Amino acid sequence: MLRVFIYEDKEILRESLCLMLNSMKDVELAAGLGNCATVEQDILQFKPDVVLMDIDMPEKNGIYGVEQIKKINPEISVIMHTVFDDDEKIFRSLEAGADGYLLKSTSSEKLYEAIKDVTLGCAPVSPGVAKKILTSFHPKPRREFALSNRERQILQLLVQGYTYKKIASECFISLDTVRTHLKNIYTKLQVCSGREAVAKALKHRIIKNG
Repeated sequence: MLRVFIYEDKEILRESLCLMLNSMKDVELAAGLGNCATVEQDILQFKPDVVLMDIDMPEKNGIYGVEQIKKINPEISVIMHTVFDDDEKIFRSLEAGADGYLLKSTSSEKLYEAIKDVTLGCAPVSPGVAKKILTSFHPKPRREFALSNRERQILQLLVQGYTYKKIASECFISLDTVRTHLKNIYTKLQVCSGREAVAKALKHRIIKNG
């Protein structure tokens, strides 16, 4: 059972998310608050596995919240859940340690899938966000990192927010083969997680736009 904590300042949306999480299989609502001013105490008290983090909140914003959570326990997965799709907030969130970035327009089914997958090392990102980042990224010299064509394909899908299962289906390979490729990708990129791989892929333009 995954314990999920919600930070969302809009009360109606927060209550809606709480009701939705309570109806999800294998997911338990730890708590929901309107800001992360007491994030240190919250995390130590409720011990969540996954945090859904709004960005624009009173007192302390969500990027501050991610930074504090990762200092307390880097193993806690944090998914930004926001209306903002501008590059600055996306990159600031990733740099702060966010493990995923979903827009609030994401369906409940996709949100449930993201909560489950982020704990397995996936980096869930709304397709529109990934496309916006890739198409708006300023041209820079491309670093290859010696990735094979298959590894580059899998990294592209990871950036687009595909789950391990969807990557396996798209590439017609097994889940174990996906995990093996990702392990090799992490080694070549010198990263330790899907989130770090996505951030590095975008920063160095390792994959093609689109």
